[in-house]
Amino acid sequence: MISIQGLTKRFGAQTAVDHLSLEVPPGMIVGLLGPNGAGKTTTLKMVTGMLQPDSGAALICGVNVVTHPMEAKRLMGFVPDSGAVYESLTGLEFLLMIGALYGIHEDEARPRIRQFLDFFELDEETLTTKLLGAYSKGMRRKVVITAALLHNPKVVLLDEPLDGLDANAAVGFKALLETLAREGKTIVYSSHVLDVVERVCNRVAIMAEGKLLVEGTPQELQHQHGADTLEQLFTRLTGLSGLEARAETFAKSMLS
Repeated sequence: MISIQGLTKRFGAQTAVDHLSLEVPPGMIVGLLGPNGAGKTTTLKMVTGMLQPDSGAALICGVNVVTHPMEAKRLMGFVPDSGAVYESLTGLEFLLMIGALYGIHEDEARPRIRQFLDFFELDEETLTTKLLGAYSKGMRRKVVITAALLHNPKVVLLDEPLDGLDANAAVGFKALLETLAREGKTIVYSSHVLDVVERVCNRVAIMAEGKLLVEGTPQELQHQHGADTLEQLFTRLTGLSGLEARAETFAKSMLS
């Protein structure tokens, strides 16, 4: 469903993504992990066609994102980390516009939006009368997630999707992802929240400095590297080991 083949992206002298290859089959939720600057967001932007790779290719259901961008984008939904929306539109206007871009007639789009409205417990009056510029961060995130799923994509790409969601909405969204995966959708979930990734994702791919370090189930990777938890595995592989001891030392120096 997702085939990433040697993707590379440079910004001047800096290589953000370095010959990254990854295959994601149907019905899989893959957690994309890495420290800040690892290249996760750049990778997702290349897979969605927002950034042109310097080399390599990204295919969605066999469709090359660079050579056939419109066809590839019809197959995917993307929740960016920015949560950007058109602030001068109401939530409903924004979602109807997104539906129209995917060729969904308003008569069909409105019932779908109603379903998401109920699921996320969004107030209908707010959605129809208040401009998105006045929405809270969590409400914007719910609208952006709805926009990404409105056309029922086969592939869903998520960059820090729980950022801004309240606890109840986050629990519901995680359950939704698991259901979508069981129905055959392919999901890439990029996040810094390791415990959520461990609970939700079937497999994880850990990046650092633009390179893919490991990919597999959390359990098999922990066994291979002698780690007790995903967090311990992550810190070992990304060179961040010893953080707890450093934090303890720093805290003591502050209090002395």
